[in-house]
Amino acid sequence: MEEKELGKILIIDDDEDVLLAAKMLLKKHAQSVLIEKNPKKIPFLLNSDTYDLILLDMNFSKDITSGKEGFYWLEQILDKDPQAVVILITAFGDVEMAVKALKEGATDFVLKPWQNEKLIATLSSAIKLKRSYNEVEQLKQTKKQLEQEINQPFKDIIGDSPAIKRVFSLIDKVAGTDANVLILGENGTGKELIARAIHQRSLRKDNVFVTVDMGAITETLFESELFGHKKGSFTDAKDDRAGRFEVANAGSLFLDEIGNLSLPLQSKLLTAIQKREVTRIGANQPIPIDIRLICATNMPIYDMVEDSTFRQDLLYRINTVEIHLPPLRERDDDIGLLAEHFIQTYCNKYRKSIKKLSASAAKKLSKYHWPGNIRELQHAIERAVIMSEDNQLEPDDFFFLQQKADSSSDPNMDSFNLEDVEKTVIQKAINKHNGNISKAAKDLGLTRASLYRRLEKHGL
Repeated sequence: MEEKELGKILIIDDDEDVLLAAKMLLKKHAQSVLIEKNPKKIPFLLNSDTYDLILLDMNFSKDITSGKEGFYWLEQILDKDPQAVVILITAFGDVEMAVKALKEGATDFVLKPWQNEKLIATLSSAIKLKRSYNEVEQLKQTKKQLEQEINQPFKDIIGDSPAIKRVFSLIDKVAGTDANVLILGENGTGKELIARAIHQRSLRKDNVFVTVDMGAITETLFESELFGHKKGSFTDAKDDRAGRFEVANAGSLFLDEIGNLSLPLQSKLLTAIQKREVTRIGANQPIPIDIRLICATNMPIYDMVEDSTFRQDLLYRINTVEIHLPPLRERDDDIGLLAEHFIQTYCNKYRKSIKKLSASAAKKLSKYHWPGNIRELQHAIERAVIMSEDNQLEPDDFFFLQQKADSSSDPNMDSFNLEDVEKTVIQKAINKHNGNISKAAKDLGLTRASLYRRLEKHGL
């Protein structure tokens, strides 16, 4: 047995001689040994720290021989930590009591006075069982995550334009490393697909790829979602739960919409990235993590640093390599390819005969500026496939795109409401510069961050 193999041990017994003898024997083989004669302190001890092994006396002064107190505290321990490894000890044991102890959840059962070699062998077997518990729990969490990630739609990145080829080149250069990657691009440009492509071409491709939508996590759930929690650490914590960092261990962690994090949450995230460890809520022992970090945002991250709404030190940590995704309007050559792909996908999904895109419809799609990028094109094709009764998609099948273009290019200026006027002027600036936020912001006399806030405010 290797030295210190037993980890952290807690011993509870009302006999001080037993406590001292056990501590003297086990401290050579354990990282630490904590002894306590008062069982009423068990809840406090479990809240203060975690233990690899717990040795629990079955009989205390109130009840000398029945073992009732031992069974009571065993129940309390397992209620706090269902995976705790508890070994019961007593001077009055028999087969019947031993069987009952095991049925109640004890890992093993030893008699006082014990043989030193036998006690150490028993604890060694128990600690191996504890590690097996942890490995099984990790496998369950990873399996659950893999099941959620499997069969994701449109895994392949489609495109042949010079703009997307530059992205492919960057992916090839960075994928084989463990460098942190920051993906920048407008909504709907396919940032998650790029992140998946990096993972699938990396040395971690056989391990899990975990995604987190940072914009969807509330302030109160941030630590629980990312770092995990122990049972009972807060009102709804009914079970131990691994956080996303822990689940992604040995794989890749994709943090989408990282620009939406508040400054306090940015600070917590930075600490985890720097230390490469996390601590579950309600626990004191940090858990080391080994992840490949990929982040993405549609926000003007550098303007946010200048406005002090995004930490510069966090930006340095996440953007060892940057990949800028071009908007669809800068990928004219790819619109037709993407349209054909989505047509085939939705014809199969809705069990329709394969439709073709007419030349006039393709021309209409290429002229539209696609403010929603690939996601908008995808939805447009899906709607057209559902509604069309012919074997060929015509311009009229995309009439709603014309309505959008008309309403955005010739907004109503009859209103004198300041909110309406502001929305109209912003829309005109966006249209004038074909969706280029930097140029529109400059034209409006705003920073990119200010313009993004107004776009969100008006739902543009």
